[in-house]
Amino acid sequence: MTDSEADAKKYAFLLLSYRSRSEKELQERLEKKGFSVHHISGTLRQLKQAGLLDDYALALDLKRQAFNNKLLGYNSAKQFLLNRGVPNEIVNTALKYDEETEAQKIQKLIDKKLKTPGNYSEEKKKKRLWDFLVRKGYTFSTIRNALHNLIQLEEAEK
Repeated sequence: MTDSEADAKKYAFLLLSYRSRSEKELQERLEKKGFSVHHISGTLRQLKQAGLLDDYALALDLKRQAFNNKLLGYNSAKQFLLNRGVPNEIVNTALKYDEETEAQKIQKLIDKKLKTPGNYSEEKKKKRLWDFLVRKGYTFSTIRNALHNLIQLEEAEK
């Protein structure tokens, strides 16, 4: 067992230098390293007071990353934040379901996916696209609407 709060703080700074972490995630890493509960709680308190440990700011940053970079749907974005140790209350505050934003993101994904041709039947392409969008965390109704719009556009072009 490692024995001082200074060592715990030093290790916490090392972990935070790599990337932002949630309070839960940092606590688990310090416990895994063998620090006592007393040293861990003191270190976490000091980091929060210094503004270096902020779960809400982390949630907003991860939300931006999930929505803008990964183009995840609401469900997957929520799971992404929860997996990083952000508390459920903060996740619910940071994430708000917006149907229009979901539709824009899903359209970007569809456009991107349709650029890569495959030697598949039309039915197989739609099934693969549907499965891809489900894995990205979009709701069935959002996917159905987006694919319906896509079919209407294809028919209008013919």
